[in-house]
Amino acid sequence: AMAIANNSLDQRIYRTLLFAMGVFALLFVYYAFDFSMRGLSQDLSAETHLYTAGAVLPNTAIFTHMLAGATITLLAPLQLFTPLRKRFPALHRVSGYLFFLSAILTAVGGLGFITINRTIGGPVMDVAFTLYGLCVLVCCVQTIRFARARDFATHREWALRVFVLAMGSWLYRIQYGVWFAIMGDIGIGENFSGPFDYFQDFAFFVPYLIGVEIYIKHQRAG
Repeated sequence: AMAIANNSLDQRIYRTLLFAMGVFALLFVYYAFDFSMRGLSQDLSAETHLYTAGAVLPNTAIFTHMLAGATITLLAPLQLFTPLRKRFPALHRVSGYLFFLSAILTAVGGLGFITINRTIGGPVMDVAFTLYGLCVLVCCVQTIRFARARDFATHREWALRVFVLAMGSWLYRIQYGVWFAIMGDIGIGENFSGPFDYFQDFAFFVPYLIGVEIYIKHQRAG
């Protein structure tokens, strides 16, 4: 009886955490959609450092990056939702190609902005975010390649890598929020130049990719 009660409590905690993550992710998606659409149609130079008045190319790059990023954050969980994938395989394929296109736009937009404008965080952020964009490109191409080859086991492995990358922008903000709640502004520097800022440049995607690799190796081992 005790074991059943504990399992029931674990399930409730698990579902509550999933629900909370879903709510925060949807709030981020709404914010990113709204911000990117305004950035593509209005002058936001007084609101954010990401907007440069009169600079059409970098503004288009960064806000297209954000719009496409919101799309992949929304679609990523649906792509891994097994019941939906099994019951509606055609929908899975169509949304997969939409996800792929959005991920390519996210990566190209971000890399284009870095090339033209550089990031506010300097060379460390430039390198980290460029690496992130390249990871998105490579993982997306591999995911589609193995799907078309009908190697669905390998396709799913690459899809898991894409999933953690797709959630990267959301995780970046969540991790900053948790840090501020616990530590305040300790380790936060001007223009993202503090020790925690440099840690964050890589921590929003590298540890999660390592975790996925460990999980994949465990699954392959049976």
